[in-house]
Amino acid sequence: MVCCNCIRGLIIQAGTLTRRGVQLSDISRSLHTVSSLTYSWKREFKTSIKMMFDTGETAKGGPVIDVLPEKDDDGKCASGGWKSEDGRLSCGYSSIRGKRVSMEDFYDIKTSKIDGRTVCLFGIFDGHGGSRAAEYLKEHLFENLMKHPKFMTDTKLAISETYQQTDADFLDSERDTFRDDGSTASTAVLVDNHLYVANVGDSRTIISRAGKAIPLSEDHKPNRSDERKRIESAGGVVMWAGTWRVGGVLAMSRAFGNRMLKQFVVAEPEIQEQEIDDEFELLVLASDGLWDVVPNDDAVSLARTEEEPEAAARKLTEAAFTRGSADNITCIVVRFHRDSRSATVQRD
Repeated sequence: MVCCNCIRGLIIQAGTLTRRGVQLSDISRSLHTVSSLTYSWKREFKTSIKMMFDTGETAKGGPVIDVLPEKDDDGKCASGGWKSEDGRLSCGYSSIRGKRVSMEDFYDIKTSKIDGRTVCLFGIFDGHGGSRAAEYLKEHLFENLMKHPKFMTDTKLAISETYQQTDADFLDSERDTFRDDGSTASTAVLVDNHLYVANVGDSRTIISRAGKAIPLSEDHKPNRSDERKRIESAGGVVMWAGTWRVGGVLAMSRAFGNRMLKQFVVAEPEIQEQEIDDEFELLVLASDGLWDVVPNDDAVSLARTEEEPEAAARKLTEAAFTRGSADNITCIVVRFHRDSRSATVQRD
């Protein structure tokens, strides 16, 4: 059993070594010792936003429909699908633990009517160093976003502020623990026909337009020239340790959580906007367990072979596993049906 003072000493030592840019092996061993320890944590922290959404109502509109069931306990495999009331939108998801011992991917799909407008939200959250940060995002990010006073009037601003505030809330909720896990977030928010894609980390969102794969997010890697410059300007270092890493530790340059590197690893999202037109066919969001082995063009080609988005999502996760992905693999596929007039709701 390791005492608390020993752990604190390792954290301080690792942070000092990172700032001074000394031997990578010392940094990695120190941080690995901390991250490998398992701690229990309190789940008593609840925000007022969470309490409000327990009623199932938004501040300005109707009930929030959580499309997904609760996450499977074993985390091995889950899939399902949903179709909008007007039949113009359907989605499917598939999530498998893959070759990892534990499951650190989470995902969320919600829909609501706010001010008479249809809102759909899709999110992929890929945890690292533990699952708590990704789980926290599933529980809070979209609820916080829909509570933002400018969500419907300045959606882009609301997304940016909500991402960063939710990161601060997560760090505050974990302040009495020695955990230091983090998470990516790649989200797509559809307000009527206007799409906002926000990204933090190396999960990714792409769209198929007239059969062509178009990335709507760019992975946050430390060796991206603009990201390296930002990190170094803040006093950090980008080092090679099998891949480029912030401080020789983290292989992405933006993330939720990661308290020890927070000065350099921010949760400020990059956001792209698109107006959905008749040429838009599919939206694909996935964790890097997919993108590590399935290029954008392949993902679109595979997804287009399936009419049902749930089948498409399953095909993508299975393809990634078959191609040797060593990570958790989670995927959401959204299909646009422009000629549909169906008014039925389908859930799996």
